Amino acid sequence: MTIGYTTGVYDLFHIGHLNLLKNAKGMCDKLIVGVTVDELVAYKGKHAMIPFEDRIEIVRSIKYVDAAVPQYDMDKLTACKKLGATFLFVGDDWYATEKWQEYEKQFAAEGIKIVYFPYTKGVSSTKINEALSTVRKHDLTDLK
Repeated sequence: MTIGYTTGVYDLFHIGHLNLLKNAKGMCDKLIVGVTVDELVAYKGKHAMIPFEDRIEIVRSIKYVDAAVPQYDMDKLTACKKLGATFLFVGDDWYATEKWQEYEKQFAAEGIKIVYFPYTKGVSSTKINEALSTVRKHDLTDLK
């Protein structure tokens, strides 16, 4: 059985998230998804709009996902080894960066292939948050 692993915050779940999970599932028999816990999101200097418990339940309910697990740290190699994953799926914004070229060597030494998927153009949680913020500010202005 081929096991794949991917991780994310999955805040404000959108079509880009779904595309990545669908594509990943197409390359493995079992897809395990790490969902970043709120404490790790905060450590990275961000804040999730949706609480962890809700985000993991949303991800767990996606038909392409066989299991969803909490992601407590950024150590994807240890997670892959622990879960028996032979594929790690990530977005292509990391492709060819110095950091990820080094990761590719480390993962390959463990028999794990990193697969890069293209981001869905024009869609990101950051853009959705920015749009919501703009709308909310506009609505507050209208109330005055």
